[in-house]
Amino acid sequence: MLRKRLLKVTPWFFVLGLFISLVSCATNPVTGETQLMLLTEPQEIELGRQTDSQIVKQYGIYKDRALTAYMGDIGQRLGNLSHRPDLPYHFKILDSSVANAFALPGGYVYFTRGILAYLNTEAELAGVMGHEIGHITARHSAQQYSKAQLAQIGLGAGMILSETFRGLADLVQFGVGMLFLSFSRDNERQADDLGVEYSSRAGYDAAQMAGFFETLERMHPTADRSGLPEWFSTHPNPVDRIGAIQRKAREWQHKLGLKHLKENRNQYLNHINGLVFGEDPREGFVEHDIFYHPILRFQFPVPSDWKVLNTRTKVSMTSPGGKAVLTFTLSSHGSPEGAARGFLRESGAEVLESGRIEVNGLPGLWLTGKLRTRQGVLGVVSYCIQKDGKVYVFYGLSGAGQFKGYAPTFETTMRGFKGLTDPKKLNVKPDRIRVVLTRRGGSMRQVLEALGAPKAKLAEWAIMNGKRLEEQVQARTLVKIVEKGSLH
Repeated sequence: MLRKRLLKVTPWFFVLGLFISLVSCATNPVTGETQLMLLTEPQEIELGRQTDSQIVKQYGIYKDRALTAYMGDIGQRLGNLSHRPDLPYHFKILDSSVANAFALPGGYVYFTRGILAYLNTEAELAGVMGHEIGHITARHSAQQYSKAQLAQIGLGAGMILSETFRGLADLVQFGVGMLFLSFSRDNERQADDLGVEYSSRAGYDAAQMAGFFETLERMHPTADRSGLPEWFSTHPNPVDRIGAIQRKAREWQHKLGLKHLKENRNQYLNHINGLVFGEDPREGFVEHDIFYHPILRFQFPVPSDWKVLNTRTKVSMTSPGGKAVLTFTLSSHGSPEGAARGFLRESGAEVLESGRIEVNGLPGLWLTGKLRTRQGVLGVVSYCIQKDGKVYVFYGLSGAGQFKGYAPTFETTMRGFKGLTDPKKLNVKPDRIRVVLTRRGGSMRQVLEALGAPKAKLAEWAIMNGKRLEEQVQARTLVKIVEKGSLH
């Protein structure tokens, strides 16, 4: 009773300060400084583990055992040389054409195949990998989580007094959203410094990381249907980044007495020979307003001029102006009825009409209804269609006032779902990186032209090789080109 009375009269900010001082202060492994932190190391690892399962499901893993093992070996060596060598590090390649790399709390590091296409040496790879490990060792993502949690609770006394941050039990709620949070420029500079340190300790020429950042600056962001952000949207460019990396690399080379710095250009290029480049049409592609999925063998029409975003878990189509959305996904339920019940249970939609339907010989169930949201009432139509033992679900949504206008478009797409049998569509092949040996020297332009590069691709392929078109290339040098797939 006395304790309850004391809490009632004690100012909430005093309780907050006491709580933070006792529970939420931690020593940063890199700087040795005390900082506010709501995650313990076991919680960091659990957050990374749970988020990893979401990332793998949503974006997919690039299946190349040799390349994955090669990267994992380099990553483990760098992790062992870091400020947190005891963390269980994991290194994975995401099957995305966007150029980026990510780190999650607890030791999870991801490279997209898109960024691997633009790296040119093992030293560059080690530098960028060390940079991402640096975000982990300096607990940058864990700090972002802590700040997000504090902002969410508004530093309110009610939260402080309710079993001391019960919300930490649901770490995965933060989830994949971490991939879209931008680090601060101070975080980036510190990660650069750590990337230089770790890769230098491993014997690499850490200055080459600066050359790769120059390559990134020359790249033009490309549309990626996986929804992942580009590098600079999550890794803001610090002032004088290139010069700072080069100076820091010289400092570490002098400090460690390094004489023979590793570059390992040919080793790296040979490991990415055959890497899928750009969008992989086998995972779904749009041609003449038709979406085709060769692996799952289906197709359906896409509304003309609508924006299409394709991920491993769903296809989202958005109308011009964003007033209507059409989503296609694979249900976890084994029947159309189960899929419909699951949708109603999760969304709370009110059914107006429903019934069984056959779509191009495939059994299904349809329904229309209303969905009440904070933004107002939405009209919804859904088709649940069974094919090859799987249940596919369409959802068409728009404001109740515009729903009748969009309903014919929704119906056209949903009723157009059918099996894919066209051999040309089923047997599409992606573009791939091919590593070739130049016969003669010359400018990058001359070398690429001799290798048959299209004029429109000369600048892009030069950037991919970390060169400018006027730069000289010696004879018998490995060069990357793009081998076109069967979709073109």
